[in-house]
Amino acid sequence: MLDFLKAVVLGALQGLTEFLPISSSAHLRIFPELFGWGDPGAAFTAVVQIGTELAVVIYFRNDIWRIGNAWVRSVFRPEHRGTFDSRMGWFIIVGSLPIVILGITLKDVIERDFRNLWIIGTTLIVLGIVLGIADRVGSTEKTIERMTLRSAVLMGLAQALALVPGVSRSGATISMGRLLGFDREAATRFAFLLAIPAVVGAGLFQLPEIPGGENAYGVVPTLVATVVSFVVGYAAIAWLLRYVTTHSYAPFVIYRIALGGMVLVLLSTGVLTP
Repeated sequence: MLDFLKAVVLGALQGLTEFLPISSSAHLRIFPELFGWGDPGAAFTAVVQIGTELAVVIYFRNDIWRIGNAWVRSVFRPEHRGTFDSRMGWFIIVGSLPIVILGITLKDVIERDFRNLWIIGTTLIVLGIVLGIADRVGSTEKTIERMTLRSAVLMGLAQALALVPGVSRSGATISMGRLLGFDREAATRFAFLLAIPAVVGAGLFQLPEIPGGENAYGVVPTLVATVVSFVVGYAAIAWLLRYVTTHSYAPFVIYRIALGGMVLVLLSTGVLTP
């Protein structure tokens, strides 16, 4: 019964934090440690994220269908290759390559070394400061229609930083988007679309490890957490897209720095172990 309670709590935590620029993987590492539950493991984290990405797929289903349809047609019919949607398909594919390549190459390091709480606390603070600076100095002159291959590659490289828990996939991608001059809504929307191949791929890649593994909760609790993360995540997407049209990312910056600072203090005093 306790595993199911953990699954519901961690699923809700994943759904709340996946799309906010505060790092869901950091929260799934920090809070179970605070509760004395131990590290749920990289496999659990990756699979549960499939739930939130399913929420993205459903929320952006019209955009995904339009982009996918245009991209497929452009592959076989040259006259369709100049449309924005067909180019967006290529932008998402190319932008996804860095995190896929590095994720496979650094799999063992990610699961073993990058989950250290000293690293997570530090990255929460550092990337929080980066997000604050990017949001403050970045112009808002570009809408998503002005996305280019160069911008997609740079945002994809930024997304790859999220292989380190504490960075935040959306936070890193949004920061780069803001530095490139995209408005908050455009940077956030592209960050969500860009995350779909990477997160779904990572979840499916880690899926075989769920039945075993010393840190895994098991198949059924992981499924429960995934379903909960989908429901909560869908609501979080709608809220964040409305929020960023009229507000800055300042509250998230403050939260990241406060959480990272708390983690480092608790580690220094021995309350938490790395």
